[in-house]
Amino acid sequence: MVARIPYPATVPKYYAVASEVATMEFLRSSGLPVPQVYGYSPASDNAAKTEYIFMEFMRGTKLSDVWLELRESDIVSILRQLVQLESQMMSISFPAGGSLYYTHDLEKVAGRAAIPLKDERFCVGPDTRLPMWYGRRSQLDVDRGPYESAEAALVAGARKELAYLEQFGQPLLPFRRERRDGYQYQEQSPSAHIENLKRYLLIASSLVPRDPALGHFCIRHPDLQQNNIVVRRSSESGWQVVSLLDWQHASILPLFLLAGIPQRLQNHNDPVSQSMTPPSLPENFDELDETERTEAEEVYGRRLVHYHYVKNTEECNKPHYDAMTDPMCVLRSRLFDHAGNPWEGETLELKTALMRATERWEKLTGEGAPCPIVFDAEDVRETTKLNEVQGKADKAFEVWQNMLGLGPEGWVPTQHYEEAVALCKQMKEEALTEVTSEEERAEIMTHWPWDDMDEGKYM
Repeated sequence: MVARIPYPATVPKYYAVASEVATMEFLRSSGLPVPQVYGYSPASDNAAKTEYIFMEFMRGTKLSDVWLELRESDIVSILRQLVQLESQMMSISFPAGGSLYYTHDLEKVAGRAAIPLKDERFCVGPDTRLPMWYGRRSQLDVDRGPYESAEAALVAGARKELAYLEQFGQPLLPFRRERRDGYQYQEQSPSAHIENLKRYLLIASSLVPRDPALGHFCIRHPDLQQNNIVVRRSSESGWQVVSLLDWQHASILPLFLLAGIPQRLQNHNDPVSQSMTPPSLPENFDELDETERTEAEEVYGRRLVHYHYVKNTEECNKPHYDAMTDPMCVLRSRLFDHAGNPWEGETLELKTALMRATERWEKLTGEGAPCPIVFDAEDVRETTKLNEVQGKADKAFEVWQNMLGLGPEGWVPTQHYEEAVALCKQMKEEALTEVTSEEERAEIMTHWPWDDMDEGKYM
């Protein structure tokens, strides 16, 4: 048995625990391989004084622990199994968007409307996605679902963020310190993001696809990656996916907003993957030195995963394939995500997506009416230039992150932590030896990307 206790920073605790339990039990009853829940408490008023879930221990191995040992045929087989499981869960239609709950758990929380499923033990209630509750956002009285229409789902995140900025907004340096140089290390006013959120809300209703099949409410794993996939090998059937773990913050949304290759499996920045060309090693692979071979194998591996995920989705999950290959799928998702994400001192990504929407308005909406938002030519030029600057900063930062062995947001395996800290310290010391002014020294000391930082004012 496994006991799962939420982190102190987990929000919203009651809803997150209650929804994770109901999601696992609902999917398990639908034939999906998820752990059985033996007991739980979404509130801390119990003998343990904490929220908890007692669940089944799934025998097997995390896919991340064996990934590098797998043969190509094993990887292809596992990807096919994952797509088949996605097809099974995404074929389940829901009457509304939000997150899943046991009806009796929501009845304990006054003032929360819910929409029952056919199995009335379950219902759709408030959306538990983290951006809807992050930091002081949990104090806001805003609509978090259930969403009875695709348009309601599209606007909820932006309205939440608008309410947050109007109540708590203050000038901030960009949270991503590697991007601060592009703003001359100056704090950014929330007013620009407020303006862009209002622009988004003007076009949100037009983002709903005309094909009703793309708008049905469905569920998907919130973080499908190797650490959340348990596999087991047998002599008869090879590697089999035996469980999908970690359903915290799972949400029910229209298919067109859930569609896409999982973040940890996609390779969109590679033109070969973009073109869906079958991957292969370089023809001169045998002539490469060891370092070049390793790099070529890593590139091939990323292309292999991307390619076979898409091909299997086309074969086994056609509705999802149709949604993710819609030419406007990525733009809709970017608009939705950037409008709903917590403001962290930048509005560039949302503004760039809005500009793209004005350029592709006819293809995006199919409407004859003009786009209700307009950007002047000089604004477009300046924003495009800044976006190019920040794109270069992002790529340079990614190179350094990879060299240091760091994952997203600085995550590193426990056994490599001390080594990573030492490397970051060494890099900072080397950077300081190369400064040519006290101003440059102050910038490094204040904005070094891998130093600890007080995140309170971003919450």
